[in-house]
Amino acid sequence: MNIYASMLSANPCCLGDELRELSTADGIHWDIMDGNFVDNITFGVDVIAAHREITDQIFDVHLMVNAPEKHIKNFAEAGADIITVHAESSHHLYRVLDLIKSFGKKTGIALNPSTSPDFLKYINSELIDSVLIMTVSPGMSGQSFIYSQKLKISLIAQMLSHDIEIGVDGGINEQTIIECTDATYAVVGSYIFNSDDYSESIHKLKNV
Repeated sequence: MNIYASMLSANPCCLGDELRELSTADGIHWDIMDGNFVDNITFGVDVIAAHREITDQIFDVHLMVNAPEKHIKNFAEAGADIITVHAESSHHLYRVLDLIKSFGKKTGIALNPSTSPDFLKYINSELIDSVLIMTVSPGMSGQSFIYSQKLKISLIAQMLSHDIEIGVDGGINEQTIIECTDATYAVVGSYIFNSDDYSESIHKLKNV
C-alpha cells in the first residue's frame, strides 16, 4: 500500500524542513480547508506553490471547501498532481471533475463517513482516478479511526475498476491499516509526525 504523508499534522513553523524528511513517502497530501465546509482553515495556493519547488513528489491537494470549482485553476497552476474534491461539496460534481481533467490533473472524489458508496454508481468512471474514503470526520488531525468504514472500503473496491485508486484518510496506524486491505493508498498524519523517524514510520506501515 502506498503511503501519502498528510501535512496537516506537520509542524506549521517549518513545513519545508518537514517536507524534506518525507522523501520515502509515495506522495504528499495537502488538506485545504476554508472554514466553511469544515471549521478549520489551513493552507492556501501560495503554500502549495512554494513547496512545489522543494520536491518532485506527488502532491495530492484535498479540497475540503465549498464550491471547489472556484479553486481548481489556481491549485492546478500551483503544482497539484491530484486534486481531490468532496462529493458533498458541489451540486455539479461532473463539471468539477471535468474541469480538473482539463488542466491535465488526476481527479479524486472524497466521501465523508456518512456518505453512501452508492453515490459512485452515478459518476462516469472515466472521470475518476481515485476515491478517498474518510475514515474520520474531515477537518481535524489526530482523530480515531471509524471502524464502520471497513465495510465501505470493501464495497467500493468491488464497485470500481482496478485502475481506480482507493484511498483511506484518518486515524491510520499499524493497527488500523490492517482494516484497509482493499485500499491502494493511505493518507497518514499523526502516526508519522508524532514519531522520531518519519522514514521508519512509513516503512513500518508499508510492511504491515
